[in-house]
Amino acid sequence: MRTENCLVELGTEELPPKALKSLGEAFATQFEAALTQADLDFDSVSWFAAPRRLAVYVSGLAEGQADKVVEKRGPAVSAAFDADGNPTKAAQGWARGNGIDVADAERLVTDKGEWLLHKAQVPGQSVAELLEGLINQAVSKLPIPKPMRWGNYNTQFIRPVHTLCVLYGSEVVNVPVLGLTSDRVVQGHRFHGDGRFELDHADNYASALEQQYVLADFEARKDKVRQQLEDAAQSLSLKPDYNEDLLEEIASLVEWPVVLQAGFDKAFLEVPKEALIYTMKDDQKYVPLLDSNGALSNTFLFVTNIESRDASQVISGNEKVIRPRLADAEFFFNSDKKTTLESRLESLETVLFQKQLGTLKEKSERISALSAFIASQIDANETQAARAGLLAKTDLMSNMVMEFPDVQGVMGKYYALNDGEDAPVAEALYEQYMPRFAGDALPSSGVSASVALADKLDTLVGIFGIGQLPKGDKDPFALRRAAIGVLRIVTELSLPLDLEALVGKAIDVYGDKLTNTDMQTQVVDFVLGRFTALLQDQAIAIDVIQAVAARRPTKPADYLARVHAVDKFRALDEAEALAAANKRVANILAKQNVEVTDTVNIDESLLVEDAEKALYKELKAAQKEVQSAVPTQDYTRILTALATLRNVIDNFFDNVMVMADDEAVKNNRLALLSLLRQLFLTTADISILAKS
Repeated sequence: MRTENCLVELGTEELPPKALKSLGEAFATQFEAALTQADLDFDSVSWFAAPRRLAVYVSGLAEGQADKVVEKRGPAVSAAFDADGNPTKAAQGWARGNGIDVADAERLVTDKGEWLLHKAQVPGQSVAELLEGLINQAVSKLPIPKPMRWGNYNTQFIRPVHTLCVLYGSEVVNVPVLGLTSDRVVQGHRFHGDGRFELDHADNYASALEQQYVLADFEARKDKVRQQLEDAAQSLSLKPDYNEDLLEEIASLVEWPVVLQAGFDKAFLEVPKEALIYTMKDDQKYVPLLDSNGALSNTFLFVTNIESRDASQVISGNEKVIRPRLADAEFFFNSDKKTTLESRLESLETVLFQKQLGTLKEKSERISALSAFIASQIDANETQAARAGLLAKTDLMSNMVMEFPDVQGVMGKYYALNDGEDAPVAEALYEQYMPRFAGDALPSSGVSASVALADKLDTLVGIFGIGQLPKGDKDPFALRRAAIGVLRIVTELSLPLDLEALVGKAIDVYGDKLTNTDMQTQVVDFVLGRFTALLQDQAIAIDVIQAVAARRPTKPADYLARVHAVDKFRALDEAEALAAANKRVANILAKQNVEVTDTVNIDESLLVEDAEKALYKELKAAQKEVQSAVPTQDYTRILTALATLRNVIDNFFDNVMVMADDEAVKNNRLALLSLLRQLFLTTADISILAKS
């Protein structure tokens, strides 16, 4: 069957830049799914996305579906013919519906009976017949939150669509989509090239557009922006300050990227660089430049969509645009410095944290008390932690943060230093929000860690305390992120903190505001539950995590130490046999209602068999090793010691009948197994590692 490459392009007005990449990916994904569902053979599907177009390119698309045989089963033979062998009405109706006589029907014989059968030859449809439905199906499933109408059309899309190009090789496939009929017309660059032109072949899409000053390939365009930024910065011996999100947004704003260099008055550098960087990146999509020490330069880069004959005019225009924004930041900074953070405390009374949990002033007071408690547990300065907790939210009331919300915390640090606060207090105001996202830095001091933990725990306890637990993907207070932040701070900074104690203190600080009586258990379990995702990202097997979770250690650092020990144990040759033995022991004890406790009494005089005597001897030796390793949380040492028990355990089960007729002997053997189980449970429930 003939194959050709196929192109479908929607030529639009400027698409939302933050949605462009996801729209392009979704168009390809949905079109590929439609092709697969239609039983059309193809090699691959790729996508293009630029500010004024979405396109999919299908390589090796078959010109039509393959012919196929469809089996249509009719009534059972027993119901298809009467006693005289004549077709019944049911058989005749079925045959008529299939365009055959009953006599032409085949028979389908199975072990459950015999039925009439018709094998219909169904010719495949051509790609030209199918494309209208396939394109419309893909378009209808694009992630468009707010579709719009335009002109006198009744159709809706994310932006008005002006051209529709559908080519199968060099042939135009005439299909109606979004009120347009397809042809070979494609939009070029808005200012360069021919505006609109005819495309001769699907294969020439990208190259023809490039001649018209359009880089349709999103990733290629992004890479070109990146390279131009790096080259321009290198020529200035500076470093461009951007992330992938900003790079993708810039690439979504231009079809023909050209990087230019501009500057602003050095006097603005007296303003904290974070505020200047925020307005350059977030408001204007400019790329700031930093020197080798991280200091902001008054030179910046921007990306334009045209090759101007007089670039100086474009540069001058952008410098005029940025100046008032920087002037605003300068004014806010100088104005804010006239008022101390402490004097802003009362204004926090006017802002609700949550109506049942009180104002930001009340939250600040709770954070202060909880920060001091945490600092006392980790040998940090309690006075500084309490002070930082009290001032933590005051910068929210500054003009700068109200205008540029993303610099909250950052400005708190600058204003605190301006007010003469201790340096650790100022740093804690900045670091209270850490970690903000996966892979973000952690607080750098005990004071900062205390405030960061207190802020997150106050939110967790408060929201759980009024019964507003996260459900499904709904988490308006970002409790999952807060819980992961708590775990990262405690584990990565090796803080000796217990979640039960932290949550209990946070509950006490709230007083009588909370109504959920089960909140302490719920919050602790919720935070511990975030360990699963964190550890799986580190390639820890789920059964290792479950083995530790079964013991519910509430000290995150202790939890992590157990996980790493079990992960190492799992790789030992003895692990599988010991896990199976633990599972067997757990089942025996459960059936006999024997509870595993820290205190196990074994009567040596009742040990009759050599195998049980040997097990008891080895268990006592292992018990001493375990007891000496527990204080230092050396779980690897514990499990290594217990791994040596494999042979005596196997020998015990091979030669000893646990359920002896003598009740005393039986109970003594159960106690022996209970001791074995208790020693392993010191670290984790190893039985979970057993293969089912």
